[in-house]
Amino acid sequence: MVTVSSRPSTSTRTAAAPAGLFARIALQALVAVVAGYLAMGVVAGLGLWAAGAADLPGGFTAVLAAVVVMATGGKVELSGDAGALAGTQAQLTAMPLTVTLVGALVTGYCFLRPLRHHAVTGARELLLRAGAVVVLWLVALAGLSALARHDFRITLGGQETEDPLMDLFGDLLDSVNPTVGFRTDLGPTLFYGLLWIIGVLLVALLVSRGTPLPSRLVRYQEPVRPAAHAMLLLLLAYVLVGLVVGLVVAATEGHPADTFAVLLLGLPNVTWLALGVGIGGSWEGRAEGPFGLPVPQVLDAVLRGGGGGERPDLSTVDLSSLAAQDGRAWWLLPVAAVLVLAAAFAAAVRSPARTRPWQHSLRFGVAFALTMLVAAPVTLVEARFGLSVLGIGELDSLGGQVLLRPHVWVIAGFALLWGLVLGLLGGLLASRVHRKGEVERPARDEEGADPSGTP
Repeated sequence: MVTVSSRPSTSTRTAAAPAGLFARIALQALVAVVAGYLAMGVVAGLGLWAAGAADLPGGFTAVLAAVVVMATGGKVELSGDAGALAGTQAQLTAMPLTVTLVGALVTGYCFLRPLRHHAVTGARELLLRAGAVVVLWLVALAGLSALARHDFRITLGGQETEDPLMDLFGDLLDSVNPTVGFRTDLGPTLFYGLLWIIGVLLVALLVSRGTPLPSRLVRYQEPVRPAAHAMLLLLLAYVLVGLVVGLVVAATEGHPADTFAVLLLGLPNVTWLALGVGIGGSWEGRAEGPFGLPVPQVLDAVLRGGGGGERPDLSTVDLSSLAAQDGRAWWLLPVAAVLVLAAAFAAAVRSPARTRPWQHSLRFGVAFALTMLVAAPVTLVEARFGLSVLGIGELDSLGGQVLLRPHVWVIAGFALLWGLVLGLLGGLLASRVHRKGEVERPARDEEGADPSGTP
């Protein structure tokens, strides 16, 4: 008699286990990618709606896709066509950092969530999870890039001006149906998108307090994670303060739609600039023509005021130039001092008690400098649209340009200095607080005896 067992063999169970793990990792990676893009799409859509882009003739979906692509570091190219009568020049480099920040937070959270119950994470599993997210992210980015293309017709005739020549040029251009459009440059978009998603996953692992690391990286957890987490809190604190200020402005000074457009698209662009200026850093730039940056009026006034010295065509944006337009700008200095010190204290409190104040100072200083080396460059804005008619140069009334460029190494240098000083002060303040790894000694009576009986 032959007995046939219904139980799967050991080799079958062994083969099924990796297959099930791969399927689960792929599904969790898909959830992280979909959630990240969906969050960015919602925020970008609301911001564009507040900015009036919903009225664009058939181009809202394409503009929405372009904004999400730009939020992940993608490159969108502008183009124009006015036939043989005119030549056009257009350029746009900017990141809508509100959309970027929301996408990074949601994607990072979904990436870390499946690891929260693990006692330890293997290096292979971690790389497999990260690789799945990266691949799916780039596939979705390529799909969005295909949608981010559109052409709009420009109508210049019928606009009364004081210059008959300009009116004639407008009528001539309308006769050839001039257009302006945008396209996604797929190669650079995928390259920068790859760097973006890898950076998001790496930062998520650095700032997470509870996610286990592979055994070889555990020794770096104590010196890195408290400072990294404090940097995230600092950046988010500035965004939160800016959000409160923006809501107050929307409620009291009118034009709420414009204010909400800035909040939903470019809030960190403004608040992280305020952080850099508050610690002594500077930007340079200018604004010309009929359009400008969606920024506070004081900053726009500085950019349009012109500069001096070696670059008279550029204005310097720093604490003194902003305060010259509005004395309230001096508040950026004490606000920076309070929030950076709070971040230093938070980093020290979350560090082991055996960590010395000078170690807090060094770690916090390096972390703050590295953070500003990342945060300052992404505030860069370069926008230009120029039009020359019949070879007669560039007409400012039909074009304009906006430039806002950070002095990255100056900002990073100030961040290092502030981090060293306030990191030391935060470490000294935290020494009075019970922290991880610190054992409380039992109280002694008046004669110096230990109540527990221990000599």
